[in-house]
This record gives sequence, C-alpha cells and structure tokens, in this order.
Amino acid sequence: MHLDSLGTCAAIVGEVAAMDLDRETPCAGWDLRQLLSHVIGQNHGFAAAVEMATTIGDADTVDLGAFADRPLGDDLSADFMDSASRLTAAFAAADESRTVVLPEISPQLRFRLTDVIGFQLVDTMVHGWDIAASLGRPVRYADDLVAECLLQAERIPDGVNREEPHAAFAHALGATGSDGVTPDAWERTLLLLGRHPAWTAAVA
Repeated sequence: MHLDSLGTCAAIVGEVAAMDLDRETPCAGWDLRQLLSHVIGQNHGFAAAVEMATTIGDADTVDLGAFADRPLGDDLSADFMDSASRLTAAFAAADESRTVVLPEISPQLRFRLTDVIGFQLVDTMVHGWDIAASLGRPVRYADDLVAECLLQAERIPDGVNREEPHAAFAHALGATGSDGVTPDAWERTLLLLGRHPAWTAAVA
C-alpha cells in the first residue's frame, strides 16, 4: 500500500518542469520548489529515523536536521526517487520490534513501525495532491489508499502545532465537499488537513 502511494507521487513529480517551480501550492507561503524540497527532506528524515531504530534500537534518536528540506538538483525525478528508494529500503529492513522517534512530531514519544508508515503515507498522499493541484492536474488514488489515509488523518490532532512555521497541515476546514454537499472520503481527508478540495492557484 505504501509503495503504491510513493509510485503515484513519483509519477506526479515526474510531470514537474523547471518552469513550474515558482508556482503557488495549496501550502500557504510555499511555492512548488519549497514543497518538493520539503517532501524529499521528509522522505530522508523518515528513512533516517527508521534506519537508526533498526541499527541502534532505543539507545539514540535521529537529529531533527535529518528532516530538513533538501536542495533540488537538476533532475527532480531522480531526487525524489533517491529519497523514496531510501525510505522503502528502510521500511523493508526495519526491525518491527523496535520503536521509532520522529522528532518533528515529538522528541519524547516512540512510535510503532506501523504507525510511522501510516504517518508517512499521509505525508506522501497529501503532498502528492498538493503538487498535482499546483500543476492544475488531477490525481487519483486507489480506494484502499484513500480509506487508510482518511483513517490516519482522523487521528492527527488539530492543535496549536498546526500554527507553527512550516507546519505541513493547516487547521481542519468545515465539512463541505467541492460541490457543496457531503464530501467523499478523499475530500474529507483534505478538509481534515486544512486543504480546500477545489483549490486552484487561480483562486488561492
């Protein structure tokens, strides 16, 4: 399931041209360049945290800097695929008995691997939608991915952490779909994470 989300996101990133990098995105204050830098940095950060938990266990935690935005090179697709490959390799090699610290979420808490994968699934799918929306293109995720992403989104606290600089998610929005009626599962996910399902750069 997680591999499918990364594959869809990779296809979206593959459509980004250098001339697109100054485009607006649904992430307030972020252009497409910064959003891609963030997505790639998050992939590396999650991978580093899981790698450390697997090789060292509970003795140490990854530094917050591991999640920092990554400068983009000349080949955006290669940059993304490098980060995605590292991430999937880290998940595949992970010791499921270990717990993982994600300092961006909490430097004190330790999370089960299944929870970490769930967090990363949300990150990948929602930011994949952000990128597609910035390009003015649709994205379609499989129903099972959407159902899992909604389940994870419902668990994310809507607290003051969403008001911090560079927060990935804004406060949840009202439960109104793009056509003014009850939202479907994907629209509900976006609303919970502070996105307008009908967002376009023209009306941002």
